[in-house]
Amino acid sequence: MLPALLVIGAFLFISMFSSLRILREYERAIVFRLGRAKQKALGPGVVLMLPWGIDRATVVDTRTKVIQIPQQEVITRDNISIGVDAVVYADVGSPMDAILRVEQYMPATLQLAATTLRSIIGRMELDEVLAKRQEINDEVRTILDQRTEQWGVEITAVEIKDISLPVEMKRAMARQAEAERERRAKVIMSEGELQAAEKLTQAARLIGSEPAALQLRLYQTLVEVSGEANSTIVMPVPIELLTGGSGNTGQVVANAAAALAASQAKQLSPGSQQAEIDRLKRELENAKK
Repeated sequence: MLPALLVIGAFLFISMFSSLRILREYERAIVFRLGRAKQKALGPGVVLMLPWGIDRATVVDTRTKVIQIPQQEVITRDNISIGVDAVVYADVGSPMDAILRVEQYMPATLQLAATTLRSIIGRMELDEVLAKRQEINDEVRTILDQRTEQWGVEITAVEIKDISLPVEMKRAMARQAEAERERRAKVIMSEGELQAAEKLTQAARLIGSEPAALQLRLYQTLVEVSGEANSTIVMPVPIELLTGGSGNTGQVVANAAAALAASQAKQLSPGSQQAEIDRLKRELENAKK
């Protein structure tokens, strides 16, 4: 009698021990008792179920899932074939719906994400696809979230990883970008020339209002040119200075030109030539007075 009781007790202990289930923090168990699901998911921690196959559990992982969408061949609205691959991040918000409302929620979400991505990109032109990647991500996420809500799956993010273009299209886009850069360079150059012309016009008007300013500018140009070695300066002299004005003005100008030519012939240093030019300027100003 005692051995039979020990066998029965051992059998009951093993049965009770086998009915215990330990779930991790991110796991939830959907328990089916004689084929009917219990109203609430169990876990985490220790879960007690009836033995001998009365209770059967399906464990759901509630961590964020990373769904890789393989490269999809898509034809855009302007009839260009491109390859697009993306990644979807999904959470299981309701383990009960994820098990009871869809057969396999992960493959179902993957297929829905792929078809949605193809549908959205097929309505857009290539330039829009390349320029509006964030808008595409948001639209795909919104549509997926609405569709998968009944499955207990929440879409947290959708990101396009890469857009593959044909080789011919890459070459055409490179030529287009090069032509655009050349156009911008020509526009910038023409705008610079226009601004320079405006400034030169203002400078000419200012110098024209003051005759002495033109002479000072001429002397400054001579100083800059005389800094070069083995240089010969030909100084233009206005005819008015030789014919008009006081009696000795023309003579002073002639003397100034002769002195400047002599300084160049002697190959004076730039400092000496500057001093000579200053002296000639003073004589010219005294002659005008």
